[in-house]
Amino acid sequence: MMATSRVEPLTAMPERAPLRIAVFGRGAWGGTLAQLWERQGHQVRSWSRRDGTAPAGLLQELDLAVVAVSMAGVEALAETLVPHWPAGLPLLSCTKGLDPERLTTASRIWRQQGLPAAAPALVLSGPNLAAELAQGLPAASVLACEDQAVAGALQRRLSGGNLRLYTNHDPLGTEVAGALKNVMALAAGLCDGLRLGANARASLLTRGLAEMGVVLEGLGGEPPTLYGLAGLGDLLATATSPLSRNYRCGLLLAEGMGIEAALTRIDATVEAPRTARAALALAVRHGWSLPICEQVVAVIEGRSAVETVARSLMERQLRPEALQERP
Repeated sequence: MMATSRVEPLTAMPERAPLRIAVFGRGAWGGTLAQLWERQGHQVRSWSRRDGTAPAGLLQELDLAVVAVSMAGVEALAETLVPHWPAGLPLLSCTKGLDPERLTTASRIWRQQGLPAAAPALVLSGPNLAAELAQGLPAASVLACEDQAVAGALQRRLSGGNLRLYTNHDPLGTEVAGALKNVMALAAGLCDGLRLGANARASLLTRGLAEMGVVLEGLGGEPPTLYGLAGLGDLLATATSPLSRNYRCGLLLAEGMGIEAALTRIDATVEAPRTARAALALAVRHGWSLPICEQVVAVIEGRSAVETVARSLMERQLRPEALQERP
């Protein structure tokens, strides 16, 4: 049965009042966020499936629920929590990926599972390498929500220390950009692992940004989001840093390692393979051209040798440059 309890709106709370926050998912990103906000004085509780406890108990006496589980874990967690969700309790989704079965984003899955319409849904995304934040290095991110009053209230309460938050009103575009940049980061790892040089990497990332724009706009996101923190900003960070799991995965594949062995070596969630497959399924459905996603899937599925990827992309039909290509 759906929970009927309500929470006080964030916009009605005193500005300096600490928030009662529950973080679902205690991986690198969820754990780092929990520590950051606890140091700011907020009351933070966290849950991991490794705890072996029921997560629904954390929803009581709460001001904000933060979900930082992998894309593969979103649907099961939503099925568990939604029946107990207090009306009006905001959901902050920090999951980056596209679901290959539902072909949609994390926040859309929460809504499909019955998240109350009165519960504001926000997305947090940006160039946020968890290891750097945990070291106290500065970073910025974007809080995306259709309700800008809620976004602004959380911006003021959750910014601080080394994390500066901006807002936008395009949660869908923010999620799509954050998902697709993982695919481009893996491709950049392939490029660097093959030692193709700075020119090739710059060309790859520019065309990768164009592919991100195709999916973002095609699914209903707003094009300017592509050039913000969740798009270009996140792409620059994750496609050039060895701290990025998706980039490291590309490096390992370039060394000749298979995808399963690479994932075992990294021993953490790598969203690019699932997201690339989802993007290709969407491309088939809508008639989009996504050549980089196509080549990434061919490599991870063992249908193309890593060495042939660059040649395949360079031998495509010549055409005018357009940052957001049409099929």
